[in-house]
Amino acid sequence: MDFELEMAFITGEGKALGHRIKAEEADEYIFGMVVFNDWSARDIQVWEYQPLGPFLGKAFATTISPWVVTTEALEPFRVYGPSQNPAPLDYLKQAAPHNYDIELEVHLQSTIISKTNYQNMYWSSAQQLAHHSSGGCAMRTGDLLGSGTISGSNPKSMGSLLELTWNGENPIELDDGTTRTFLKDGDTITLSGYAQGDGFRIGFGYSTGSIKPPSSRP
Repeated sequence: MDFELEMAFITGEGKALGHRIKAEEADEYIFGMVVFNDWSARDIQVWEYQPLGPFLGKAFATTISPWVVTTEALEPFRVYGPSQNPAPLDYLKQAAPHNYDIELEVHLQSTIISKTNYQNMYWSSAQQLAHHSSGGCAMRTGDLLGSGTISGSNPKSMGSLLELTWNGENPIELDDGTTRTFLKDGDTITLSGYAQGDGFRIGFGYSTGSIKPPSSRP
């Protein structure tokens, strides 16, 4: 079992089947964002993704933070993302900044195991929405789209245990002296995020989930 640190955006307005959304107009369709944990069963995922692609290994559980922070509230925190090379196709091009400066943390039990920032994402939420709708997929009010794993450039900024432990080869030590390569029954993962302004902070609350032992599952 593993977590994946992500952000997710929620659409406020939709577009009918067959109608595309360009990256430059995508902000009109994005209502707000949440912190998003895309739980992953790595053993199943490894079996599935070649040649089938991810399916049951990533489709069984999702945990989000309690507050939907609107894009209007996040406007002061817009930043440019990483340079994109090669240049994106025309429908994905962005002239203005579309990433957000959002600090993110991951706690396993009481130990902070990762710190990163949403501005590290190569593809912005606007580009992701544009690509998702590029084949004519209908977008509806309240649709939830995850960003993908958010990882930084140093070993302590990775967005999953798969990356933090180098696929289980390098266990991480928790504050209580125990170690983990992947999650165990009884473990609690908490993801959190905030945007820090001058004298104020906008928080997303906590995306928290605990793994129950098999005997307690229905």
